[in-house]
Amino acid sequence: MTMVSTRRPSDLCSLHQEGAREADRYKWIESEKRGHDIGWNAVHDWYRKYWLRYCREKRIEHVMGQRRWEEFSDTPSSYILELIQSNDLLFERVLDRLICDWENLDIITWGISWGICTERIISILEELDINSARLDPPIAN
Repeated sequence: MTMVSTRRPSDLCSLHQEGAREADRYKWIESEKRGHDIGWNAVHDWYRKYWLRYCREKRIEHVMGQRRWEEFSDTPSSYILELIQSNDLLFERVLDRLICDWENLDIITWGISWGICTERIISILEELDINSARLDPPIAN
């Protein structure tokens, strides 16, 4: 399990700025593949295809204390930090599923089918608050 970063709380990054850089990289790669600049179509394509997943990944980084993003106002909770420090297996399994784009309900259903305490799963999901990563893209799709 990755440990919490030593970055200062003031070291905030911007999802919008980093996302724009990712969209530009995508535009460059796609333009290179086609042999000409495909322009804003590629940027819009990146936001349509990847923005929500990108925000979700950054939310996980944020909650884990690996990197702070200004679009998320919270900080890693003591509960999450305790789960990280103790290498809590259920926490790791929930996180694995979130990284694979499972939704909260999918994870709860998985827990029920495996006979896992849903109260613990729900408390982990509430602390991770993955739904707060559903940010609108800064440009219209």
